[in-house]
Amino acid sequence: MSRTMTTVALPRPIPPHRSSSGIVTLSSPIALETINAQQVSSAAPAPIPNKHIPVCPTGPAPGREPNTPPPSPGRSEHERQQQQQHERRRSSLLYPPDKFERLESGSLCLHKIHPADVAAAVDYLARQPLPDPALVFPWFHGLHPSNHIQQTFFMSRSKAVRQVPNCLRGITLVKADGDLSTSRLKGALAPNELMQSGSDGEFIDVDPKEGFSVRNFQIQAAKTAITSDIVVYGEDAGLVRKLAWEIASAQAKWRKKHEHIPKYNTFICVSPFSEFEEKHGEIVAVDSDGRLTGAVVDFFHQERLEMYSMTKATEISRNVWMGPTPEPSGEEEKSYDILIECSDLGRLNPGALQAIAESTNSEGKRSYLDFPSSGSILAPTWSHAEADGILETCKWLWHLSHGSLPLRSDTDVDGDSNMSDSSSATEVEMRPSRRILIHCGDGYTESTMLGIAYFSYSTGRPVHEAWMDLHTKMKRNFFAYPTDVALLTSIAPRLLHESPICSDKSLLEITNLVRNEPKWLASLDGSFPSRILDYMYLGNLGHANNPDLLKAMGIHQILSVGETASWRDGDLEAWGTDNVLAVEKVQDNGIDPLTKEFEKCLEFIDRGRRNGTATLVHCRVGVSRSATICIAEVMRALNLSFPRAYCFVRARRLNVIIQPHLRFAYELLKWEEMLQLRRQRSGAGNATNNDDAAASAGSGGRAGIRRELEWGEIAREIASMNRPYAR
Repeated sequence: MSRTMTTVALPRPIPPHRSSSGIVTLSSPIALETINAQQVSSAAPAPIPNKHIPVCPTGPAPGREPNTPPPSPGRSEHERQQQQQHERRRSSLLYPPDKFERLESGSLCLHKIHPADVAAAVDYLARQPLPDPALVFPWFHGLHPSNHIQQTFFMSRSKAVRQVPNCLRGITLVKADGDLSTSRLKGALAPNELMQSGSDGEFIDVDPKEGFSVRNFQIQAAKTAITSDIVVYGEDAGLVRKLAWEIASAQAKWRKKHEHIPKYNTFICVSPFSEFEEKHGEIVAVDSDGRLTGAVVDFFHQERLEMYSMTKATEISRNVWMGPTPEPSGEEEKSYDILIECSDLGRLNPGALQAIAESTNSEGKRSYLDFPSSGSILAPTWSHAEADGILETCKWLWHLSHGSLPLRSDTDVDGDSNMSDSSSATEVEMRPSRRILIHCGDGYTESTMLGIAYFSYSTGRPVHEAWMDLHTKMKRNFFAYPTDVALLTSIAPRLLHESPICSDKSLLEITNLVRNEPKWLASLDGSFPSRILDYMYLGNLGHANNPDLLKAMGIHQILSVGETASWRDGDLEAWGTDNVLAVEKVQDNGIDPLTKEFEKCLEFIDRGRRNGTATLVHCRVGVSRSATICIAEVMRALNLSFPRAYCFVRARRLNVIIQPHLRFAYELLKWEEMLQLRRQRSGAGNATNNDDAAASAGSGGRAGIRRELEWGEIAREIASMNRPYAR
């Protein structure tokens, strides 16, 4: 007896699908020593499919008496702190420059420096504490005199100093020929990143003249350069000296304009780059052949290493894997018999899978097929044929992965699926089963719809269970669109009806399985909170307002940063008030600090870990305030530097780019110092020799702090990574 199944579109709000804009192929972990020549400085990476930069609101305008952040210290106290920081930052191997040979031209001078001194000075700088954030913000945000919007915003919210801080003394390396794709030292800039072209020596005025932003990462390298001693290097002595004199002139003009700032000096290094490579490889980022050395962390490749680690192929069902697109002709690709790429250009073609299954001459032949991207089959316009195509694809994936073949065709003369009971079809064994990879560029965005559909079909789970189990039990991270929610819930009865696992179930039993839809599914926009660590998720206010979803995911604690969830009456009591922590009066405005909240927040997260549960960390959008807390926890828990923890969280925040603003990023760099000193003190406490303990605890000594990258380079890398997504 035939059973007719109808596909019905459910009335769910569906925003338009965002098409891919350049697919990055993620393959096996990148071996840094084997990377070929790269345009590491100027070439922008292709965006990861469908990722975007969200807008982060700065919060309401302050009242007449703003109470966040706390009032700035009085003038005398503030000046005292500045002086302390200033004295601390004057500790540099390049200042005073008395030991370096001096070259003079009128009122200007240069100093000669050798590679060993450059390496020592860079290492020494990395071991000095950074000034307190209150001493460098809002100046780092960019306060151009003509930018009345930016000026007014900070003037109404903060009494902090707006002049150039005198507590900064960095080191900026500048490659004279400007080609950073080869022979690049750690943090090196090209001349055009800080110098005006066509001038006789003028720094670029990088502060934006209009508009408002607390995320001006792109100006930080230049702002840091003007508060640094500058080392110009290169093997063309004439070119190096010419540029160095221009920089010395720019420094003199800048100092004349800002008389209170320290005197910064210009150095030249014309030694062969091979001397850096042979003796000081720890500060060589790109070698003379244009290859990344791996000695200096590179954000672009670090993010891709984290992406691969997160999305590497896993077996979701017998002989069916999900993962990122493997490297062409690589060993991973060769481990599969059939590779199905999901993309916006993909098409439904189950007949190709059927042909492979029925072929008798495909031994050893690898097959490459495609499939439509998640979100590309739109409701309510999809056709019966599209639903049939998805079901037929699942059917043939099952047969190919299980080494089985229907004895008779399951299609009628018109090519439509036969709706007769699948249990009546007998099967015979065929050749060995095939290994199948469902893949896309990032390993999750475009393959999610097919992955969930097949997981439901191959396990006999209703779509909502398949959706949840694929994430919680199979540990797959994925991002689905609202269109996928509507599509998959509409075809859910057919997925189970035609599944071999449910062949013994009646139509009534299947209907009851899909009818009991959980409450969280109706409120799902497609995305789950992002799993950063097994015990910590990063999400938005919408996730926080769906407690049923959180419980289904094993999340029983909520950390709200600056925003409060709106629950129904009784939900909070049922959840448990001690399982909710709210951090109040922290807006995403570039002023309100978060550092003072780190300890309380991380202890709350760790409490959940100790109790065997996960914590949702959220703000409004889930990319700035809450992302900052998550980065701080990753730094603490995994002992990672800020650059590496940033890439770790960035890779795992699915479909959106994390956007901690400048001050939060700077605070995290200071948090790195605190964690390192804390570990040193812990080690010192276990020392048996008092001298060892004193040496370990010494601030600024070799046993103290050590940054992997300086502030200007970190901000520059973040700006470079975000540029492809800016709209």
